[in-house]
Amino acid sequence: MASFKRISPGNWSFRYKYIDKISGKQREVKRRGFQSKPLAEMAYEELKRSIQLGFDSAPNETLAEFLEYWLKEYKEGKIAKNTFRLHERNIKNHIRPYFQNIQLSDLNYRLYQQFINYLIDRKYSKRTIEIIHGTMYGAMQKAKILKKIHDNPCTDVSIYSAKEKREKENKAAIRFIPYEKIESFLEAALADNYTYYIFFRFLIETGVRKGEALALQWSSIDLESNRIRIVHSLDYEANSDEELFSDTKTYHSVREIPITKRLAMDLRSHKLRQNDNIFRFKNSYKHELNLVFCRENGSPLPKSTLFNAFRRILRNAELPPLSIHTLRHTHAVLLLESNVEMKYIQEALGHGSMQITSDIYTHISRNIETEAIKKFENHTKEIIFGINSTKKNDDDS
Repeated sequence: MASFKRISPGNWSFRYKYIDKISGKQREVKRRGFQSKPLAEMAYEELKRSIQLGFDSAPNETLAEFLEYWLKEYKEGKIAKNTFRLHERNIKNHIRPYFQNIQLSDLNYRLYQQFINYLIDRKYSKRTIEIIHGTMYGAMQKAKILKKIHDNPCTDVSIYSAKEKREKENKAAIRFIPYEKIESFLEAALADNYTYYIFFRFLIETGVRKGEALALQWSSIDLESNRIRIVHSLDYEANSDEELFSDTKTYHSVREIPITKRLAMDLRSHKLRQNDNIFRFKNSYKHELNLVFCRENGSPLPKSTLFNAFRRILRNAELPPLSIHTLRHTHAVLLLESNVEMKYIQEALGHGSMQITSDIYTHISRNIETEAIKKFENHTKEIIFGINSTKKNDDDS
């Protein structure tokens, strides 16, 4: 039911009351600022059609209200704690303070680009802006699916200049430690500190994520059958030891993978070393955590300490600056160079699909390229040589 009213010359309004199909409650929409009654009637008919098609969001629902609903209903308890906190911080520190009480239905491409430009002007790194944009894009995509908005206003946003895009693409290539440099890296790690050596070597040999390895407990390792189970990731923002073990990055990240006999043997030796620390620290040792990779007293390895150690070891091994995540890529490349099937690599790394694995790791190793061209050459040599041979015989005759 709609009513129309002339507020002043050239200023018409309408009021529309209807029943929300989901909640069963009566809602009311008010619009004003139309130059004539026919224009107000056209706007009313368009609004009514949208509601009938299912675009039935509360007319006065603010962006902030929807984001709170999105976090609670679609993210809390359904994604890793660290990822949830990241979305929560992005909304609290950046999105809500900027947009304040803007209605969800009023957000458009122009206003959203202005928000991105505001972040750029505030000198936030482009990577930080990308992460904030990721939160907004995901929330608005859900709003579109729920038919609260017609289009996602975060689509085709411009964050990088043309020059920055080119530089980003050049840096986007997967980085890893080449086969011939791994030995010198591990030697430098062993010379630096045994704990770092066994931890970084474990990452190279298994390809697990840093947080997954730091949360690994002895109860998840079977040294008889040489298998490990990845079920947790370490939460550095936990308020207590009870909250230390967080969910893995995704559902597919929970997995069981085999390890080499040599790694299993070294893990046995590592456990003996750890037993010496348990004997030394006695009751002050963190027995309840049961961590495989930890400090001498059984507590988690500090993130900053690992970062500094990795940087120092790379420098001593005469390798360029890299992230610890590089070791996961190194493992994947070694598997590819060993001619391991892509399906196994996908499952070992905990990727959601084989396509993700293929998209990330195809065409990244010179060894693989060299082997591929050799196989091509051997497979086609009879064909090519046959043509050359036939041509030579024809020329001789």
